[in-house]
Amino acid sequence: IAAATGRGAELGILLRGGASLEAAARVDTVLLDKTGTLTTGQPRVTALHVVQGEEVTLLARAAAVESRSEHPVARAIVEAARARGVALPAVEAFEPTHGLGVEGRVEGHVVRLGNAEWLRDAGVSLDGAPAVADGETPVLVAVDGALAGVIAVADTLSPEALPALEALRALGVELVIVSGDREETVASVARQAGITKYFAGVKPAAKARVVRTQSARGHVVAMVGDGVNDAPALAAADVGFAMGEGAEVAVATADIALLRGGLGQLPR
Repeated sequence: IAAATGRGAELGILLRGGASLEAAARVDTVLLDKTGTLTTGQPRVTALHVVQGEEVTLLARAAAVESRSEHPVARAIVEAARARGVALPAVEAFEPTHGLGVEGRVEGHVVRLGNAEWLRDAGVSLDGAPAVADGETPVLVAVDGALAGVIAVADTLSPEALPALEALRALGVELVIVSGDREETVASVARQAGITKYFAGVKPAAKARVVRTQSARGHVVAMVGDGVNDAPALAAADVGFAMGEGAEVAVATADIALLRGGLGQLPR
């Protein structure tokens, strides 16, 4: 991505070329990722629900595996362990599955963390899994194929989100959230943001399909995201906007990168 000249460079906006600006002028639908785009991207652990074993063991093993991931939720779990003085054991055979979860071997045990669908597909029974509160994202933890607990994580809207969304509405564009998080979490953020249309539980490849579906309906679509999971959708959109502090692959894939000011730069 080449730096824009003049005013764009001053604002910290990087663009791939003039065609991206021309397309941006025609956008009528803006699809927004949730974590790190609408929200601060700095979630925190709000609760630990133990199903088997001890709380400190659950947190230590979960944080050990997540220490190998760059996802904001992973960082929240690692920070929770550090804040409690929990030592992290070594991790072997770490394997991420983008948008679904992570796996690693800790102290001789196979530890999986992720969403409910991914753990079910791995044969983990979720009967009796503790529920989390409205607005929280559950990270389910399985050890050796059995549910060990649920870690609740919550994020908040970024300070610039509401003014930016209001400015976008004034420009006449439709706003849609497209997120991999569960229905309840996405619905909560949508209510806070005043957005009525959203897609929840969307895997990375499916985000791109949402973009293409909107395009097939005659819309000029912008996708806004910051993570590895957003890269396919950023590439599929008429204009892909990457948040400048997001994953390198997202910035590299996008047509326009907003390096400063977060979502507040998008209406500009």
